[in-house]
Parts: sequence; structure tokens; C-alpha cells
Amino acid sequence: MSAESEALARYYNSVQRGLLTRGLLRTDGGGTDTPFSSRDLAQNFLRIAFFQEYQDVGGRLVARENASRLQRWTKPVRLSIDFGSSVPIEVRERDRQQIARFAARLTRVTGHPVTVSDTAPNFHVLVVNEPERRALAPRLRRLVPGISNASLAHMINLPRDTYCAVFTTDGGNNSTPDTAVAVIRGEHPSLLRTACLHEEIAQGLGLPNDSPRARPSIFNDDEEFGLLTTHDELLLQMLYDRRLRPGMTEEEARPIVNQIAAELTGSAV
Repeated sequence: MSAESEALARYYNSVQRGLLTRGLLRTDGGGTDTPFSSRDLAQNFLRIAFFQEYQDVGGRLVARENASRLQRWTKPVRLSIDFGSSVPIEVRERDRQQIARFAARLTRVTGHPVTVSDTAPNFHVLVVNEPERRALAPRLRRLVPGISNASLAHMINLPRDTYCAVFTTDGGNNSTPDTAVAVIRGEHPSLLRTACLHEEIAQGLGLPNDSPRARPSIFNDDEEFGLLTTHDELLLQMLYDRRLRPGMTEEEARPIVNQIAAELTGSAV
């Protein structure tokens, strides 16, 4: 590892310790202290599924929420995980096992096939340190022909307070992604790394936004929860409900979302 990566590893270890000291990065999935109603579930889904977290402004991705249409994979999702040479062998094996378990969980929750496969993968998870990530441009162009300059620059130049990132492409322009790339920092300690894997893979399935009102949820920048929660499983279940269609607007989907949320929670919205 470079001196820069070693410094970042110390920094992210400190970040993880600080979050845990404050009772954050919870792994319990939520409980009696984090109740949510059918209305909460519906409103959270609408905010997370129908808005993008970033907007292209002059060829640069800026953190600015903007409305979008429902996006959902129709092709089977085939995850591949590739590591930079800086990532130790034992860490690679642990990450592979975690991603395989998470893929099985996502398949169960969504009803959509999500597998780990090196055969024609379409969702690429790259675990790299700082110098390796900065050298990714040629590879990203190969993985995603036609990648925008804004997306490329965002991935290459992640600020220190951005722990990980994902983007999807829709080659047919029909709100059905066909390729996704997630970049995970190789300097992360174990829990922060797993949190990134959970969030970026789940977001890449079609939940692109965060909401400060979503709780218990990883789709919230407060870092209270580190791993996918029961609330988030319901969001994914709603996303892949066949009553919703890729390309729907929030207005078109709202009555259906309210109905699904009421069914999942057993109470009216």
C-alpha cells in the first residue's frame, strides 16, 4: 500500500471506531426503537426510488436531488467482484463470501435473480485502494462503453468523505439498467466495508436516493444502520412488485405504492 493508502486506512479505522462509539453502524436490522408505519414506508419508497442523489451539472456530478422515473432490472443480475492487488487474500475471501450471501438474500427479497458470476457479469464490484482507483479510467471505459465524463470523474476522484459509490447505465433508455459498477475503498475496515457492499449493491438494483426520514434504513446518510434492514427489504420487495413498471413517474406509481405498503404492513396508509 502507498503511504496515502496507509493514511486513509488509519483515517477510516478512526471513522468506524467513532461511529461505533456513538451507537451507529447498527447491524440489528431495526427493532422496537425504530417503528415505521405504512405511510412512512410508502413515503420513504417514493423519495428513494423516484429521485436521484446526484445531477450532472456542466459535466460534473453534484449532490443535488432530482426527480426521475422508476428504474428496475429486468435482466438477471450477475455480480462479479474484482480486487486491486493491495487487498489481502483473506479479505478477498471474506468479501466474496459476504457478497454471495447478500446476493442470495436479495434474490429471496426481490424475487429477481441476483447471483455471483464471472460469466458475462453485468454488475461489477471493484474493491481498490486510492492509487488503484485513480487508475481505473481505462477499465471503466471498457466495462461501460459510453460512460459519461461526469460519472467517470466522480468514480476516479472520490472525496475522502465519500466512502463508496455506484452507478448504473441504461443502454436502451427504457429505465431498465443493463450495467452497474460499484467502487469500494480497499482501505476500509471490515464493518465499514460490508456497509458499503450492502448499500451500493442495493442502490444499484434501483433505489438510487437517500432520505433523512428513512428509518431504520441504510438509505440514510446518518450512518445509524450499517447493514440492510427489515425496512429496506420491504423497499426492495416493493421495487420489484410486478404492479410497478420501469419508467413510471412518482405520480403514476403513488396509489400503487400506497396499496403495496398497506399490504406489507397490514395497515392502511
